Amino acid sequence: MKGLNNQAGFTLIELMIVVAIIGILAAIALPAYDRFVVKSRRSAGAACLMEMAQFAERHHTTKMSYSGLNDAALPNTACRSELAGHYAFSFQSSPTATAYTLQAVPQGVQAIKDTSCGTLRITHTGAKSASGGGSGCF
Repeated sequence: MKGLNNQAGFTLIELMIVVAIIGILAAIALPAYDRFVVKSRRSAGAACLMEMAQFAERHHTTKMSYSGLNDAALPNTACRSELAGHYAFSFQSSPTATAYTLQAVPQGVQAIKDTSCGTLRITHTGAKSASGGGSGCF
């Protein structure tokens, strides 16, 4: 029993292997998480755009015209305030009596990371489009 020196613990090699595994997992997980966040903001932006289109349709139902609508007339809904740093919501041009186009222009990080979709648009007919030309933007 003399000379037995049993020490419990990890060797430096074992610790380096664990650090390498964590680094590999982080390198895979962080870009996937970033893509998920960008996509979820885009979905929220599209939903907010639909909500504003519904408001425009209610306006048309009561006034029989889209004229009179402007960016200031759009309701400041919860989705608009939550997405304020990521999307700017507005009319593409002044609505006429019979037509409008609403748009959600990406801002900041969303504009940098969401180049496949870019600006989201919806018209009075319900036609949806994206300036980036990517599929699955709505």
